[in-house]
Amino acid sequence: MPLEPSAGAAPRVRQRGGGCSALSARISAGPSSGVLPYSWDHLEAAGHVCILKDAFDFESPSEISNFIKAENLEAAVALHLYRGGRLLQGRGIPFGIIFGGTDLNEDVNQGEKNKVMGKVLEEARFAVAFTESMKETAQRQWKSRQISLAVTCLALAQPHAKDKIYVQSQGIATVPNTTFNWNTFLQRSEINQSADNLHVFLLICGLRQVKDPLYLVDAFSEWHQEEPNVYMVIVGPEVDPVFTREVKAKVKRTAGVRLIGEMAQEDLHAVVKNCFAVVNSSVSEGMSAAILEAMDLEVPVLARNIPGNAAVVKHEVTGLLFSDPQEFVQLAKRLVSDPELEKKMVANGREYVRMHHSWQVERNTYGHLVRTLEGRTED
Repeated sequence: MPLEPSAGAAPRVRQRGGGCSALSARISAGPSSGVLPYSWDHLEAAGHVCILKDAFDFESPSEISNFIKAENLEAAVALHLYRGGRLLQGRGIPFGIIFGGTDLNEDVNQGEKNKVMGKVLEEARFAVAFTESMKETAQRQWKSRQISLAVTCLALAQPHAKDKIYVQSQGIATVPNTTFNWNTFLQRSEINQSADNLHVFLLICGLRQVKDPLYLVDAFSEWHQEEPNVYMVIVGPEVDPVFTREVKAKVKRTAGVRLIGEMAQEDLHAVVKNCFAVVNSSVSEGMSAAILEAMDLEVPVLARNIPGNAAVVKHEVTGLLFSDPQEFVQLAKRLVSDPELEKKMVANGREYVRMHHSWQVERNTYGHLVRTLEGRTED
């Protein structure tokens, strides 16, 4: 049976060390890219030594083979079926996959990538989907004996497992920096107004096209010129250098919009806590950690109405969903003028995260799954 949803994800790539593994297992928590789940922390907590690598660090199959040999890796977990998974195929170590979002939403529509991902999924010991919908998408795309029936290599040791794909939503644990200075952040963002009279809308994303950070910029700027106390601040790492230049040039000439680089997780959580609302304008999402972290911190959420966002944001209940920039502005204005709506949504959002995105349940799930990489499934 698939494990029930529960838990969340963390924002950025972090290089980590680990303690000694009680099982002498060395687990590579990568290759990976994009938003990383807390699963790496869970693996280290279970006693494994984790080496976190970005998929883009490897330019050829021989490089990943040499890395596996040099580090004496015994197993791996990859985020993103195509970007991470293809590097592990045929490398001689057991591995699991965590679906990212664009692998199921976009890469499946490209013939060669679809074929590669199907082969990766056949070889993987397990795959983790954040939602039932993501799992169903994968099953429709790759209907093989290993996926739709019991996993042959695990069936004897784990007779209750009827599927290779497990559903585990992202687990959330927010840790705002208690010493963070909001006024200093505003000055750094070149927002020279009193914090008491500001409404800052925060868009958290890596600067790449799938996140579409410029989607709302023009409409928001028009609103800012009507109401100078509203600002949009885009925060995130420079993932795509070419696209980053485009974003910087656009923001530089646009009133009411600011761009800030990557921040430490605790500082970013403090910014979320202080802002008026968190915005998501992505073209494609698996499950947005930024949305869930905002809910956990009791901050309103406005998200583009795409399947990944609609899976966690219920319109006017846990947040607001918009379909175009004009609707975003309408809903944002409504949120500013309706404190009762804000109060209701943040309470519902916090409860939703508490009920469905437990960090502890996610830890239990990954502990179970890693035992399949070790050849052990007993509790």
